[in-house]
Amino acid sequence: MAEEDSVKSTAAVSRYLLGAELIKQGAEARVYRGSFLGKGCIIKERFRKRYRNPVLDEKLIRRRTAQEIRSILRCRKAGLNAPVVYFVDQTTNCIFLEEISNSVTVREYISSAQASGQSAESLYSLADKIGKVLGKMHDEDVVHGDLTTSNMLLVKEQEGKDGKLVLIDFGLSYISALPEDKGVDMYVLEKAFLSTHPNTETLFLRLLQSYSSSSKKSPAVIKKLDEVRLRGRKRSMVG
Repeated sequence: MAEEDSVKSTAAVSRYLLGAELIKQGAEARVYRGSFLGKGCIIKERFRKRYRNPVLDEKLIRRRTAQEIRSILRCRKAGLNAPVVYFVDQTTNCIFLEEISNSVTVREYISSAQASGQSAESLYSLADKIGKVLGKMHDEDVVHGDLTTSNMLLVKEQEGKDGKLVLIDFGLSYISALPEDKGVDMYVLEKAFLSTHPNTETLFLRLLQSYSSSSKKSPAVIKKLDEVRLRGRKRSMVG
């Protein structure tokens, strides 16, 4: 019976992805550019892990899919920019999301600015925007789980302006009110930020200042961030 369901699911996935373009392959999912009811969209397919027990695997996939959708919807309800969820198929574990057009990743934007010789100070408005968005996200108890500048998009608007910031890729997200979880979220971003964008310590500090002034829950989170940093340094010293 389980084998028959798997065959049906595979056939359904094939129909969904007919003509779709694979744009990213991760450990948990494949991401495609396709269409939904005539609209351009992003299709995220969580694939099965053959090394896992099939029942456990199905439960994990369903739970993570539900967590991802819940996080996106909670962010959108709070007025944060995140992709529209068009459709979710639990049989194939496919999520159909709005494609954010006319955008660049924050990673690309910062790298381009650095390559053109712009100072960190010229990017302070962007840091303020990121800090404000993340502060509001954490106030809604959404923990992203994979905060990097590659998972933030800047939609191009008027010339000379950054445009709106859109959070994407909530595949590892979950709902938690614990300062510890939010502190780890910010620690992941800090490590990714400083390793991807060298010599931007002042820029990240500005981001944290914006986060602190925007989030009602920031004091406890920043305290936990300091504790997580200390644990990280101790691990590095031990090796």
